[in-house]
Amino acid sequence: MGYRMRIQQSCAAILTALVCLASAAAPTVDPRRWPAGAAGPRPDSKVEARVETLLRQMSLEEKVGQIIQVDIGAVTPEDLRRYPLGSVLAGGDSGVDGDERAPAADWQSLARAFRAVSVEKRPGHVPVPVIFGIDAVHGHNNIVGATLYPHNIGLGAANDSELVRRIGAATAEEVAATGIDWTFAPTLAVPQDRRWGRTYEGFSEDPAIVRRLGQAAVLGLQGAPGAPRVIQSGHVAATAKHFIGDGATLEGEDEGNSLASEEQLIGTHLPGYLGAFDAGVLTVMASFSSWQGTKMHANQALLTDVLKGRMGFDGFVIGDWNGHSQIPGCTRDHCPKALIAGVDMLMAPLGWQSLFDRTIADVRTGALPMARLDDAVRRILRVKIRLGLFDADRPFEQELARIGSPSHRALAREAVAKSLVLLKNDGVLPIRAGARVLVTGPFADDVGLQSGGWTISWQGNHNTKADFPHSQSVLAGLKEVLSAGGGAVIADTEDVEVQRPDVAIVVFGESPYAEMFGDLKLSLYDARAPLTRLREFRRRGIPVVSVFLSGRPLWVNPELNASNAFVAAWWPGTEAGGIADVLVGDATGKPRRDFSGRLPFRWPLRLSDPPYFNAIEDAALPVGFGLSYATPGPVATYEERLGR
Repeated sequence: MGYRMRIQQSCAAILTALVCLASAAAPTVDPRRWPAGAAGPRPDSKVEARVETLLRQMSLEEKVGQIIQVDIGAVTPEDLRRYPLGSVLAGGDSGVDGDERAPAADWQSLARAFRAVSVEKRPGHVPVPVIFGIDAVHGHNNIVGATLYPHNIGLGAANDSELVRRIGAATAEEVAATGIDWTFAPTLAVPQDRRWGRTYEGFSEDPAIVRRLGQAAVLGLQGAPGAPRVIQSGHVAATAKHFIGDGATLEGEDEGNSLASEEQLIGTHLPGYLGAFDAGVLTVMASFSSWQGTKMHANQALLTDVLKGRMGFDGFVIGDWNGHSQIPGCTRDHCPKALIAGVDMLMAPLGWQSLFDRTIADVRTGALPMARLDDAVRRILRVKIRLGLFDADRPFEQELARIGSPSHRALAREAVAKSLVLLKNDGVLPIRAGARVLVTGPFADDVGLQSGGWTISWQGNHNTKADFPHSQSVLAGLKEVLSAGGGAVIADTEDVEVQRPDVAIVVFGESPYAEMFGDLKLSLYDARAPLTRLREFRRRGIPVVSVFLSGRPLWVNPELNASNAFVAAWWPGTEAGGIADVLVGDATGKPRRDFSGRLPFRWPLRLSDPPYFNAIEDAALPVGFGLSYATPGPVATYEERLGR
């Protein structure tokens, strides 16, 4: 989702004709090509009877309120007495009373306040609890002190379904503890172009990996499919997003246009959703992007005919941040087209009061059929009942101690260790436990940088050490492990000859970013600052290990060839001690833990390698590549392998 005024980006001139041609007519869809009944349904006569009873009791105003979601920065609990809204969310840069760094207890109090007004007994009001959503995409990442896990690209490298399920369950516990009911996760995109600034939100370019891990993530977040009273068991509603094809836009442009065929949508971009449906996912988020020129928020063929009709999805479809306003003829405060197309709840942080009033008017004039409104409300009520929101008891809401708990931190550290991919090693790794190690680089001692986007703030920038209590930077993790083994981390000074370390570890990478601002126009990593230092260490005869933190595979051959060992560590989150667990061996230099991570995306070895993954890349390291101590691989540099 985006939490800002949307910036209109023009297509490259060479693609304009194609996009305009695709936009000339709405793309055709044949629902018969899609898997029938893939999303259920999971009928429950008691739930359906309760839904119908509530629906009969509700006024038009209350029904319209249910289909509107508002950001906490634009609404107060008291507003719900005038506008009976169905949902609130905390956007990427939103916080309690405008404070992104409000303590967890304040988030809990705010959630309770919204819920209390929504269910209070007052004349003319049918008590329906509000549902509170948030982007908990790698842990409960909006909350100071929460445990942050590797982003999905790192979990794709680990490729461990049970690990992903456990992370989902731990994340759900922390979200539920703050009184929040719903996370906008997991992302099930299959990124096709590494220039896309959301590549790291995808598990892999391999649809089979996305399907398997997507299913595990939903199982962790929601618990067993079909289980009642989800929130009472410490779980929350999950969201399968962004339906569909968001990873296939031209040139990796965020919110851009995809020219994928219907067969490609089904074969490449649908499998992740099939896994989520198998796990009983309760909500689906429509994509900002377009398919063949038609905005997904307006694509009735895919949202209604395919998703709800052919595949039988009986949960509700949530729009993205003001995504309805991007439909031609719509504005942020008026868009019956999105609702008619199949969006059940409009995410409307701006102009929502006018949207409420104008939608009521649309129903009264017939511009929005009452049957469509009732269908949307019915779906929302069904999810709220399944979640257990109508039941007052919420035992996990008392459990603020679960936020950043030792067990969750240990799980995150395990995930980091399993996510590491060894791209090169000439024998310098593992490091002997008693070694003297120089650790340097701009990312060595900064938990904010190593956690990437969607960390405290939307873009993950401007964070400080105080935002991450009890966390471990890469440097802190190495100090812990080396000290325990009799070794030491020595200070990085200019006088390297005097200190004479046994090995140097240089930690560098991409600074945090999120959607749009992370888009690249070139497929390369152009920060050359560490290269001089790497070459200096090699010139002085000091073995050097590079630890590269990034949200995607990037061309880093100069750094890779200047290193004795090179580790792709992605954005690991708050528990970087997992890196030290693999890099540092025992007193004799034997491994304590081997590398098990494998590339979830192809890694470019030539600057000329295309940035899109569906091309033939003879020079690239393939999906599944990864060295280990048991299988060290060739010692030759990658320049030598390419004949340079």
